[in-house]
Amino acid sequence: MPKYLLLKHYRGGPPQHRPSPPMDQWAPEDVDAHMTFLHEVARILRETGEFVDAQALTPTQTWVRYGGPGAAPVITDGPHPETSDLVAGWYMIDVDSYERAVELAAFVSSEPGQGGEPLYEWIDIREVMD
Repeated sequence: MPKYLLLKHYRGGPPQHRPSPPMDQWAPEDVDAHMTFLHEVARILRETGEFVDAQALTPTQTWVRYGGPGAAPVITDGPHPETSDLVAGWYMIDVDSYERAVELAAFVSSEPGQGGEPLYEWIDIREVMD
């Protein structure tokens, strides 16, 4: 069965369907509802046997590259961190088909946002190469 990453983004991707402020500007009960939904997605995936892993990521990012022979690694937050793509987290799933991955991504996209309305977040689907 193919494995896929369902990537959630803080920034990047197509324009938002329904613009929403960053989560740190939401009411606490909206953040709680959002997180409860994401935990429920993981529970459902475990129940169906499609769950491999899920992780949330902080918005802090550091870019690192090889500095050359005998040199220290080069570290930066990027030339324009406010415009770069920023991954919020992911689900890794093991499903029967690409179509099932799309179905699950659409379900994750229905997560509640500010005010309890569906967020309509774009979910990036990537097949995991073995």
